[in-house]
Amino acid sequence: MPTVSVKRDLLFQALGRTYTDEEFNELCFEFGLELDEITSEKDIISKEKGEEKAKGASDTVLYKIDVPANRYDLLCLEGLVRGLQVFKERINLPRYEKIIPAQGEGQRLIITEETVQVRPHAVAAVLRNITFTKERYDSFIDLQEKLHQNICRRRALVAIGTHDLDTISGPFTFTAKAPSEIKFKPLNQSQEYTASQIMDLYRTDSHLRHYLHLIENKPLYPVIYDSNGVVLSMPPIINGDHTKISVNTRNVFIECTGTDITKAKIVLDIIVSMFSEYCEKPFSVEAAEVVYPNGKTHIYPELAYRKEKVKPELINKKVGISETPSSLAKLLTRMCLKSHVIGNGNNIEIEIPPTRADIIHACDIVEDAAIAYGYNNIQMTIPKTYTIANQLPLNKLTELLRLDLAAAGFTEALTFALCSQEDIADKLGMDISATKAVRIANPKTAEFQVARTTLLPGLLKTIAANRKMPLPLKLFEVSDIVVKDPDTDVGARNYRHFCAVYYNKSPGFEIIHGLLDRVMQLLEVPPNEENGYTIKATEGSAFFPGRCAEIFAKGQSVGKLGVLHPDVITKFELTMPCSALEINIEPFV
Repeated sequence: MPTVSVKRDLLFQALGRTYTDEEFNELCFEFGLELDEITSEKDIISKEKGEEKAKGASDTVLYKIDVPANRYDLLCLEGLVRGLQVFKERINLPRYEKIIPAQGEGQRLIITEETVQVRPHAVAAVLRNITFTKERYDSFIDLQEKLHQNICRRRALVAIGTHDLDTISGPFTFTAKAPSEIKFKPLNQSQEYTASQIMDLYRTDSHLRHYLHLIENKPLYPVIYDSNGVVLSMPPIINGDHTKISVNTRNVFIECTGTDITKAKIVLDIIVSMFSEYCEKPFSVEAAEVVYPNGKTHIYPELAYRKEKVKPELINKKVGISETPSSLAKLLTRMCLKSHVIGNGNNIEIEIPPTRADIIHACDIVEDAAIAYGYNNIQMTIPKTYTIANQLPLNKLTELLRLDLAAAGFTEALTFALCSQEDIADKLGMDISATKAVRIANPKTAEFQVARTTLLPGLLKTIAANRKMPLPLKLFEVSDIVVKDPDTDVGARNYRHFCAVYYNKSPGFEIIHGLLDRVMQLLEVPPNEENGYTIKATEGSAFFPGRCAEIFAKGQSVGKLGVLHPDVITKFELTMPCSALEINIEPFV
């Protein structure tokens, strides 16, 4: 959940009254939020960097409030105050107005076809005659950062650019050029750089370096120019210094570029609706025209209102209450969803404002009604259905096996479900393509590249980390492995495996074989071919030639056992012989 930090005094001033910490905590809970922490800038710096660094920092009390991840309208002080004031019925929900300038007088953003391969979408709007203060300006910048981290997915889906409109002249052009052809002075820099130099400049920047990968391997970089060739921004990395906004800025040109047009429209709607209250005409936004490469045009922001109908019985049933339709409509209106009863009272019509992009289904409306009613006010009732919880058979078998394997003298290990490609392929003498391994798209470390397809590497690494322990080392694990399966909806499937390893001066094949017999005895599977289990000599890349057997049970192969190959033992940094057993226990459930 995103956390919004607001100054307590500023918040109370905007709310028109003061609260004790307990009262405000209760108000947050009623509204579906959580007051996470009461702190100050000085306390934060002191915790992170020590008291020396905190000297001179502000003692102003900060409220850190946890906001639901889909409530983009509550990510700034303005939205938070507006939501709370409507919730407490102190103000009516404002209506946002889109002002379309006369023909030829509005701003235009022209998208060229070069952007298609890099960042194909863009939307724009203007906040005209806005009045900033230091606090409003800080909140404006902070909201952009919160949106970048949240709905914008760290600028991968959408990047926001805000510019002082009085320093530039339209129409604006959103295009893509080779890095060597782009040159401008980045925000808060003293000289011009080419795009390539900018990438090098910010490679060590603690903030911007996280976004460089989004475009650095592209042949063309996205860039926005005004009609005089002035660079507004190179999204999603940095804005130009020429157009930077300040407390004195009166007209703000906002552009959102991205790979997801839906998210871009939501982001633009949120920014303009939150800060349009500071415009000369409150809650009004000047529209901008976006021209696409195919010649089509569209006016943004959309600021679209839409209507939904929900039956009162549905809300009452889902929440577990028995309110009248008019009472439910009032509850929803308090949640910024203007509602009224229509027909004979058998329907509630709800108007979804442009700030509530999180409302996509009737269940979202039901949830808001429940929040407004108060979860603590819902009467607890005993369920009408009589059910008894039960353990999954596979998990029950797993627990029983663990107890008896421990009783057999083996020690249980619990290893990582992710491992390196080398662990499940190269070290076991296999090709990675033969393992059907599920790969991680963006692994943070070489140790966690794929989901394990066998439990054996994890146990061998555990032995390697405990080589100084007295011999013999006898380990087992009963856990899931993951393999690709195109027949499933997610493209992969879990299997519950049991693996045991014996490590000593002699291989101890007979001990592992004895453990297999004991497991089969526990599973009540007799040693015969017809309806029991058998082992047959086979070869395995991880096993010593002539010292490997395949295990068959209930008419199918369930695993292998044998003495590990010396190469495998060496690759796992072990020095003594080792025997292993691994079977799939799911057929025995």
